[in-house]
Amino acid sequence: MKFFVDTANLAQIKDAQALGVLDGVTTNPSLMAKEGIKGHDAIIKHYMDICDIVDGDVSAEVLSTEYEGMIKEGEELAALHKQIVVKVPATKAGIKAVKYLTAKKIKTNCTLVFSAGQALLAAKAGATYVSPFIGRLDDNSVDGIALIEQIVDMFNYYDFETQVLAASIRHTMHIIQCVEVGADVATCPLSAIEGLLKHPLTDIGLAQFVKDSQRMA
Repeated sequence: MKFFVDTANLAQIKDAQALGVLDGVTTNPSLMAKEGIKGHDAIIKHYMDICDIVDGDVSAEVLSTEYEGMIKEGEELAALHKQIVVKVPATKAGIKAVKYLTAKKIKTNCTLVFSAGQALLAAKAGATYVSPFIGRLDDNSVDGIALIEQIVDMFNYYDFETQVLAASIRHTMHIIQCVEVGADVATCPLSAIEGLLKHPLTDIGLAQFVKDSQRMA
């Protein structure tokens, strides 16, 4: 499974890249705003800075909610760097934009997916990725992992090339659950990825090794 880090924080992206397991980055307007990135030129520069750090796909989200605006922004974003994946919402206009951009050989990430039906339409339109939001579904008493599994099974059954990118991951267990149901990608906070390293027996064992090595000095 691929690991993307879900942030616009350059320091966190550098840390994830240094860990040696990073495959890409996802961002959105909320994450950009959190980092104080404002204005068209600043946003564009920030995407370029991210592409300079990582080797894989970088999802850059359109801000328009209308079809014409989406394709205009999408073409502009895609022209910035070969790693850019244009992120569009799972709406009627968004699906149309996916179809248009795919025909132009531009990678797309259909985001804000909350149902198998939305994922199906995105895949049929040619999306590179679909992003079901696990955490937000869990917040509303809906099993987000079950949706991931449903979409994975559907894509496998019909041989869709679209990758299932599990998003809105809140914690480390979400990552393990995504592995179990066959998600292609998990986009996570860096803390969730680093959480995979944590185990009390590792800490106890290491402490014992250090203690014993001091006895050998």
